[in-house]
Amino acid sequence: MIPLRPVAAAAALMALAACGMFGEEDGTPSGEDTPSVTEEAPAIAAQAENETIEAGEGDAEDADIPTGTPLEERVATLGLLNKRNNLTVDVELKPGEETIVDDVLIKLASCERRPPWDPEPETGAFVQVSVRDSVQGEDARFRRVFSGWLFLNSPSLNVVEHPVYDVWVKDCAMSFPGEEAADDSE
Repeated sequence: MIPLRPVAAAAALMALAACGMFGEEDGTPSGEDTPSVTEEAPAIAAQAENETIEAGEGDAEDADIPTGTPLEERVATLGLLNKRNNLTVDVELKPGEETIVDDVLIKLASCERRPPWDPEPETGAFVQVSVRDSVQGEDARFRRVFSGWLFLNSPSLNVVEHPVYDVWVKDCAMSFPGEEAADDSE
């Protein structure tokens, strides 16, 4: 058996408890064919619980530290390609906004990028893409073809799989505290 980290073990126990594997009051198995839990599992869960509480106590101190551009002020630039006519359109959206280009509805839920001093830069956006059903004409409803994160530096991790349209992330305009000073020194 592979040893689990305390947090993973606690999560596994909570998942088992949520599935009804344990009785609600005494924590004992509720069925005869359910797997037994080792005696060290409660100790691991208690340790993980303590670690979670300790991590949560420091959050009040970190609440005053600026973390970058607020979500509602970020602007994502997405590329949209129509494969039939090879036309590309750049779409700029703020989180929560949506736009219709030809028969494509693009909605941006969020965009993120790592700070410039991070050794592994990455930019991503959570996008929902819906395509108008061409059978019914202009009054057609949109059918969702993609919902998930798209990444600039790792485009093959998650792709919009559609025969006509392709959508990808080009940028997420946001800034971090101290970023201007780092840019001036270079």
